Amino acid sequence: MSFAISILFHIRKTKTDSNDLANIYCRITVDGTRSEMSISRKIPVTKWDAAAERVRGTSVKAQEINSLIRSIENFFFENHQELSKSGQSFTAKDLRDKYHGKNQIYKLALELFREHNNKILRLIPAGDYALGTYKRYDTVCNHLENYIISSYSIPDIPIKDVDYKFIEGFAFYLKTEKNCANNTALKYIRNFKKVIHIAQAHGYIQIDPFINWKMKKKVVNREILSDAEIKRLAEKDFEMNRLNQVRDIFIFACFTGLAYIDVQKINQDDIFLGDDGGQWIKIKRTKTDTPSSIPILAEAQRILDKYANYSRVENDNRLLPVASNQKVNAYLKEIAVICQIKKTLTFHMARHTFATTVTLSRGVPIETVSKMLGHTNLTTTQHYAKVLDLKISKDMQALKEKGSLLIDE
Repeated sequence: MSFAISILFHIRKTKTDSNDLANIYCRITVDGTRSEMSISRKIPVTKWDAAAERVRGTSVKAQEINSLIRSIENFFFENHQELSKSGQSFTAKDLRDKYHGKNQIYKLALELFREHNNKILRLIPAGDYALGTYKRYDTVCNHLENYIISSYSIPDIPIKDVDYKFIEGFAFYLKTEKNCANNTALKYIRNFKKVIHIAQAHGYIQIDPFINWKMKKKVVNREILSDAEIKRLAEKDFEMNRLNQVRDIFIFACFTGLAYIDVQKINQDDIFLGDDGGQWIKIKRTKTDTPSSIPILAEAQRILDKYANYSRVENDNRLLPVASNQKVNAYLKEIAVICQIKKTLTFHMARHTFATTVTLSRGVPIETVSKMLGHTNLTTTQHYAKVLDLKISKDMQALKEKGSLLIDE
């Protein structure tokens, strides 16, 4: 059964408000039946292009409204086609009611988010996801729940009510109430965006509320240790054994590039004899479940040898005495003061130092560094290359030594 359809967007010039703004309407016609609705947007009469059925200009507001018009248009055409194929009898009003979600069962945002997270949790044993991925989504879900309660005074919100204002409010809440840095807030919003796209794919919502939402990622200059600072740390003999241990674990990370959780878990089963005759660490990163292969440098082997008699029976066969992340980072601040290092020393700085000072600045190809770090794409590793002024200096010095292209030596 076929039903002809036409969609018309228009304004009523004679019905403007006190600011001379006119509502934009959408008129749907299906086989002679007609229905009309406001798209809840107002514009100056002079900004409306009746022939194109769009707002004139390239302003942010014009782009947002024109994008909304396209989305509404696509919705009606797609649902018209779907209903036509089903053979059902329907009118223009039926299409309009479907757009407004009448007579539909509404899915709740947190309900859908938790369903998504539970699926991830159940797929971890199969190797489809890492535990860290689940924890990140769970954190975002908890933040979202607190945001809904504090801002809307309800336990959950229909997914259809999530709009631009809601998303903008959530981003503001993360930055102010949860003290999230810009890039952390952006990551959390992107996690939520995935759930919204699942809702759209299942037909719970028709229009993506993220369609015009943008948040720029800020470039962060990662702090690293220099050769001299690494040497100063490695050669320092601390009076307290706890500081010596934390220093050793930190140096080990500087020469392997392993994250805290992977250093904490490393055991004898992760050590392999490579084809080159040397010892290698081969693990799957806890955070991303991606493989990472790292030749053990002399500096890292020295730490392993130092703790060769570390009691592994009581510690799940682990090779190194690693305290809690909170304690390690607290002790590193003490170490920085004692060693007169005027940088915010954190355990993760060791991973950055491995990527830059230990490898890239010494000419190790970025593709090799990316593989050792267990990055899933080269773009992630390229962020480290941006901070290598030292390498730039060395590369340009090598160019100078080749002589000038224009001046005869």
